Amino acid sequence: MPNDACVGGVVDQVAHQGLLTRLRHIVGNRHVLTHARATRRFRTGFRFGGGNVLAVVRPGTLLELWRTLQECVQFEAVIVVQASNTGLTGGSTPAPDGYDREVVIISTLRLDSLFVIGDGRQVVCLPGATLHKLEKELRPFDREPHSVIGSSCFGATVVGGVCNNSGGALVRRGPAYTQMSLFARVDAHGSLELVNHLGISLGNAPEEILQRLQSGAFCGGDIENPNWTASDKDYETCVRDIDARTPARFNADPRRLFEASGSAGKLVVFAVRLDTFPLERESKVFYVGTNCAEELGRLRRMILSKCASLPIAGEYLHRDAFDLADHYGKDQFLLVERIGTDHLPRFFDLKSRCDGFCARQRWLPANLLDRVLYAFGRLWPDHLPRRLREYRQRFEHHLILRVSLDSYEEMRSLLFDWHRANESGYFDCSEVEARKAFLHRFVVAGAAVRYRAIHSREVEDIVALDVALRRNDRDWFESLPEDIERKLVGKIYYGHFLCHVFHQDYIVAKGQDCMALEHAMWRLLDERGARYPAEHNVGHLYVAESPLLDFYRTLDPGNRFNAGIGQSSKLKDYAPPATSKTHRCPNPHARASDPSHPTTAKKELPL
Repeated sequence: MPNDACVGGVVDQVAHQGLLTRLRHIVGNRHVLTHARATRRFRTGFRFGGGNVLAVVRPGTLLELWRTLQECVQFEAVIVVQASNTGLTGGSTPAPDGYDREVVIISTLRLDSLFVIGDGRQVVCLPGATLHKLEKELRPFDREPHSVIGSSCFGATVVGGVCNNSGGALVRRGPAYTQMSLFARVDAHGSLELVNHLGISLGNAPEEILQRLQSGAFCGGDIENPNWTASDKDYETCVRDIDARTPARFNADPRRLFEASGSAGKLVVFAVRLDTFPLERESKVFYVGTNCAEELGRLRRMILSKCASLPIAGEYLHRDAFDLADHYGKDQFLLVERIGTDHLPRFFDLKSRCDGFCARQRWLPANLLDRVLYAFGRLWPDHLPRRLREYRQRFEHHLILRVSLDSYEEMRSLLFDWHRANESGYFDCSEVEARKAFLHRFVVAGAAVRYRAIHSREVEDIVALDVALRRNDRDWFESLPEDIERKLVGKIYYGHFLCHVFHQDYIVAKGQDCMALEHAMWRLLDERGARYPAEHNVGHLYVAESPLLDFYRTLDPGNRFNAGIGQSSKLKDYAPPATSKTHRCPNPHARASDPSHPTTAKKELPL
């Protein structure tokens, strides 16, 4: 009599091969990846996370995406839809373990079309369209997307930003948000359905809708203007409310959770419709420095309460973050400056392949390519302007303010009055200084990853927090207890100052417990009334708050898509793990009473 386990294994293999055969028939052999080497860059997070997959599927049309979904849903696979994989919390890659089903990643990067509508006032983006591509397509219309700095430099997609509540660096525009989208979901009975809330008449059957959208076969008469919003129109009012006891924006904010917006992979989004914004062709940049955090906090309140027009952006950089980007982000700075952002996604793809090859060669030193790039940066001549270096020597806290030309005089007058009353300084940047100051700020996150790679013998890992402080918080700069300080090699503070959203990276000394340290950080933030994460989804790093879990369950009642994010159940129908234990969750906003939500805030470290 045959062994039951053996029979089950054979049956599984037959079912797996059957699914892979059907997927190859849909998208072609070369776009169904199964070998570990080929799937590595898709199943490994940019900074955090990674796990195993049955396959990575790369559909080339919306109809192929739909048919791929049909097969994966019928197979009962966990489906992880992935765009550029630039997230920091592992939300676009599988977890290392804990699933009761096979995992399939669907990469949408080949679906990169977009359509400008309404004379450039709006745009329809397919799931692989990048912010950088959108920025170029809108330029002839004198329009811009909601975000043109930061993640746009590194290949992030428009749909990814909407699904993850990303953006907000541009103060007048807020995070990516829309109520208009085309998406697929699986209802409580297991039926896959396509929902067209784009406000564009494309037909009735899914195949017709998708083919017409893919080819752009719609005209002005097909485009409706329902009473739905395609951007966060209340954000300026929200961020100006400097006496509010809540943050201006955070990932679990119920005001910004609507279908595709904030869905974090719990829906399969085929397209979004978004507002665009007037292009700021002329702007001025001020570089501000001070040694007093309280003084900088007063400046923020003055700007938000007194300026008739808000700045375009206000980016904070601590001196330690300045130094980290200077030494460990220099090669990335030079890449963006010399080859431009068009080629960056291709470069990072190549780097991922090289990293995978080097990791398999035991005779090569660890993180070889990172070490080579770091050495290259050190050999290159100084890349930063003289006045930025002078301010680094003089001041601990740095603020980069970009303003419209019509509000330049107002800001200069305000800064002059503030400067006279405080031990501080500011200067009016030249075009070169302005460009390099912002680029220097936006290589900080990558520089922290590089530091970890270069100093792997001294560094256990990086605890990276994405924090939204209360709008009325005057004591905004963190002071850590000594028992935490001594466990760190360094601290890196940077962020979007006017909306009080900060990225706080802690480089943890070798041998320390990163999970325990992170939980201690969470408790400190809870005491301050902060919320986290602010502008990245919870991924597999953070515990999802109760309203966010409810939102996920509404979108995906069977837990078929991106199962396990927010440290929720990875099992079908959100069943509780058989070996789960009850512990107090460090996040007081997370659901504690839901038996399907694991209250253990266990952090899965990067692979």
